[in-house]
Amino acid sequence: MGIVIALIAGLLFGAGLIVSGMANPAKVLGFLDLFGHWDPSLAFVMAGAIAVGTVAFFMARRRGRSLLGSWIQWPAAMGITKRLVLGSAVFGIGWGLAGFCPGPALVALGAGVPKAIGFVAAMLAGMAVFGWLERNR
Repeated sequence: MGIVIALIAGLLFGAGLIVSGMANPAKVLGFLDLFGHWDPSLAFVMAGAIAVGTVAFFMARRRGRSLLGSWIQWPAAMGITKRLVLGSAVFGIGWGLAGFCPGPALVALGAGVPKAIGFVAAMLAGMAVFGWLERNR
């Protein structure tokens, strides 16, 4: 049952990324171009996501288990660290250069967007390097 719910949630998330324009690198780059031809439409997407996320986190904090019965696990680390800041900076630079972040890149890959192939390949390579570095740390 959980796998079916995960599939439905993934399809809904992917559809939302397509409808919102997040899977379109030109739209994302237009949003990030604050000093050029700025496209503010994704700000409304972000505001909607923050509103829904805030309510969902508030509700989840009051429960011990998910609606499917799994334990809700919260992050143990709550502070701002050098690794967090550096990781966020690398993520932001990649997002600004390519116009993709991981979720929308996978949606674009599934939609056959050629630019997504290189991004997803680089993303997987980066994940592999990170995993190797963490294991050898």
